[in-house]
Amino acid sequence: MKQAEWLLADDQAREEAKAQGKDYDRLKLLSVSAVDAERIEKKKRKRNPDLGFSTFEAQTARQYNRLVKNLPPRDMAKYEQQKEELDKKSSIDNMAKDLEQQIERRKKYSRRRTYNDDADVDFINERNSKFNKKLHRFYGEHTAEIKQNLERGTAI
Repeated sequence: MKQAEWLLADDQAREEAKAQGKDYDRLKLLSVSAVDAERIEKKKRKRNPDLGFSTFEAQTARQYNRLVKNLPPRDMAKYEQQKEELDKKSSIDNMAKDLEQQIERRKKYSRRRTYNDDADVDFINERNSKFNKKLHRFYGEHTAEIKQNLERGTAI
């Protein structure tokens, strides 16, 4: 019940901000203290580390789960009726709206990758770091022994 009330209040505040021509997310962030924001962000990172794009299969599974979460509760009589009818204009509009939201989200999204202080430093600048990561991705398993020998000083 509390969540439903919160969602209604959130939607109302979002509409008010939109009517005033302001970005609701920015306004919402302005009311959060730095300590609280840091605590929330830390909790979010711990609970859901963003691994970025891994595979098309994982991306498809995430999209499927997101779309299923937005579906209304199941009504079998309505389902049987819908199987007999052609697609409704509202359903097509919902699908188009969802696709537009996906495109908009992809435009906004740029994830900052966290820097790992414990990782080996084998680069001289950012561009070289990216190049070395690519090399490691393709040839890492073949060159692991050579790299270890060089680090130990036992290379031929």
